[in-house]
Amino acid sequence: MSTVLRPFQKTYPKVGQRVMLDSSSVVIGDVRLADDVSIWPLVAIRGDVNYVAIGARSNIQDGSVLHVTHKSAYNPEGNPLVVGEDVTVGHKVMLHGCTIGNRVLVGMGSILLDGVVIEDDVMIGAGSLVPQHKRLESGYLYLGSPIKQIRPLTPEEREGLKYSANNYVRWKDEYLAQESHTQP
Repeated sequence: MSTVLRPFQKTYPKVGQRVMLDSSSVVIGDVRLADDVSIWPLVAIRGDVNYVAIGARSNIQDGSVLHVTHKSAYNPEGNPLVVGEDVTVGHKVMLHGCTIGNRVLVGMGSILLDGVVIEDDVMIGAGSLVPQHKRLESGYLYLGSPIKQIRPLTPEEREGLKYSANNYVRWKDEYLAQESHTQP
């Protein structure tokens, strides 16, 4: 078994097709990676006390930490971590028990806390803090600590959300092709 993919108790990560997992990253427990996901260097994804699901063509960049909230009397379902499709999660982002829609960019160094809901087509500026249970409405740029709605996204920015995800799929494919040619 790969040291990147590790079970927790009797639950193993599930990995789709054409997924790239950097060997310096760790994916533990109930983690579900859809097709064409890329997990870059030094990422930690821990689905130990709830599940993590990452949608197709999404990328989790270097140094990011993804975790969940356990089920309890206070919070019977806990907070799984759900990342939609075509999502770009920038370097050194922390995602904890939140839900992210499709075509979202989470800027470098941002922190999203338990119960946060990010609707589709959202840009979150670098270094932002999204407090617990906050909902970010579709179609806007958000920035700050704590986060504030700044302005509607331009048509070019909306296109850029998909462009970013597609770029990371292309780069991921290049890395996978390189690995298949360099292995003994």
